[in-house]
Amino acid sequence: MKRSLKLLALCATFSTGIAFSGAASAQYSLTLCGASPGGLWSLIGAGVDNAVKAAHPGSTVTYQTSGGGFANVMQIEQKKCDLALIHDAEAKAALNGEEPFSGPIDSMKTVAVIYTWAPMQLIVNRDFAEEHGISTLEDIAAKQVPARILLNRRGNVASGVGESMLNAVGASIENLEAWGGSVTFAASKEQGEMMRDRRADAILNSLFVNHSSIRQLAEAIELSLVPITEATADTVAAEWSIGKYTIPADAYDWADNDTLTVTLSAQLFAHEDADPEMVKDVTAALIDHVDQMQGVHKAMSPLDAKLMAGASTVPYHPAAEAVYKDKGLM
Repeated sequence: MKRSLKLLALCATFSTGIAFSGAASAQYSLTLCGASPGGLWSLIGAGVDNAVKAAHPGSTVTYQTSGGGFANVMQIEQKKCDLALIHDAEAKAALNGEEPFSGPIDSMKTVAVIYTWAPMQLIVNRDFAEEHGISTLEDIAAKQVPARILLNRRGNVASGVGESMLNAVGASIENLEAWGGSVTFAASKEQGEMMRDRRADAILNSLFVNHSSIRQLAEAIELSLVPITEATADTVAAEWSIGKYTIPADAYDWADNDTLTVTLSAQLFAHEDADPEMVKDVTAALIDHVDQMQGVHKAMSPLDAKLMAGASTVPYHPAAEAVYKDKGLM
């Protein structure tokens, strides 16, 4: 009898060791929905892949191109992706059932904040700004300036926020056209080409500060970085549930002062029914191997665990929240 009990105890210990070992070395094959290939989100996808690999060798997080954050809401809703990148403004629109959604969608849950520093930048040809006395976005409306303004492609959240900024100051598309100006919807790469060719006077787009496309444009023509007023920032931030942002004067050699604007942030999401163990492991991997995220691009260097735990638009997945609380981050 004693030998039997010892044998059973030994088997139980061995089995427990196997289970623990399996959990510690779990391997994942996950899909992360991002946006177009080659952009920052694809680099972030690589960072998530590297972090998960570092924590769970043999794992793979495959980046899947998509139409961007609005499309990714539906990808998560339909469980076509394990993880997805979505802007805070896009998530807010989904929760409220606003366009382009036909009704409220709340199946997505936050895993981590990825960045909060993609400000809307109003970049104006300096000669044009001086000719028309443009020192704030509000001046375009007050002086009925015939400005040719470039927004991102329709369906992109930066385009929607940009249009809201114009509307907030009274420079709607209709008004601009009545004043002899225009609004053209174009991809970021096209915007730089149009500005260089003098086919547009201003770009209003969400870009990282000192983005390479801005540096290249500044080498071709003289630029001005134009702020919005506090009142406009408050109006647009409240409409989209986004934050305000000040671009420091030393961000560009050609910027004269600090520039107030609003900013988009990107977050990593999972479905509310996602495997809690997977969500827990991915969250812990991002925290423990944040250097893998920071290393994909210099723009990601400010990312840290505290920022990851700071989302407010959409509730965290319970498994992710548990990790942050366990690490004293919530």
